[in-house]
Amino acid sequence: MSVRDQVFFPSETLKPFIKCYWTCCHPADVLEVMYPSGSMELCIDISTCDTVRHRGDRSMKVPKLELLGHWTIPIKAAIKKGNTCLITRFHPHASSLFFPNAASDFTNESIDLCDVFNKGSNDFYDRLMEQRSLQQKITVLEEFLIQRLIMNRKSHHQLKLVEDLCNHVYDESNPFNIQNLSARYGFSERYIQKLFNSWVGITPQKFFAVQRFNKSLELIRSSAESLTSIAFECGYYDQAHFIKEFKSYTGLTPTQVKML
Repeated sequence: MSVRDQVFFPSETLKPFIKCYWTCCHPADVLEVMYPSGSMELCIDISTCDTVRHRGDRSMKVPKLELLGHWTIPIKAAIKKGNTCLITRFHPHASSLFFPNAASDFTNESIDLCDVFNKGSNDFYDRLMEQRSLQQKITVLEEFLIQRLIMNRKSHHQLKLVEDLCNHVYDESNPFNIQNLSARYGFSERYIQKLFNSWVGITPQKFFAVQRFNKSLELIRSSAESLTSIAFECGYYDQAHFIKEFKSYTGLTPTQVKML
């Protein structure tokens, strides 16, 4: 089991785009299942312990600078004792500001950041690892992210629209309906789909489903409510629908996760 050791919040410059940073430490060897989070993440190995990511029949050694796109499937990671990662979690609407690719290029993928930025990534990693304290490492990380933000210069007009769309989908308690979203904001369904694929990396329908799943996961772990109550509270049609979708994201049933 991983331990969320310390949580740090971004500077005022990066707060609109980044949710938080945190360190994730592993006191023992573990095969960890990772569930879709609804956000892209940059994971930096600050301990130089190897991790192997498993996705179906595929396995790969995790790079020291790993960019994790939106996951819509469960994945497993074989993590060695002593591994510590410094993780950046982006706001769902904002990760594309920092990278030249469309967000959909990273969906369900683990990407070596060095393949995106070449030598600049290695220089950044070396400089970060030279820092003695965690706070100093985060300072170097923020400098790198601000530099990428300035260099990328994507449309902030579109960013605001995507942020509003994401917030609307996130706050939606009824089953998702793209026709309603289109009518509310005055854009075609096709244009909204295109915005989500480019900026978020998944369709608005899938974004809604992942947010609903995460709400149900939080309730399963923290409340004494019955699974039937949780299913209806999160907007599933019935318990069968809840179990099927939940299992597609975790590989487990809600009951199995509740017992972990």
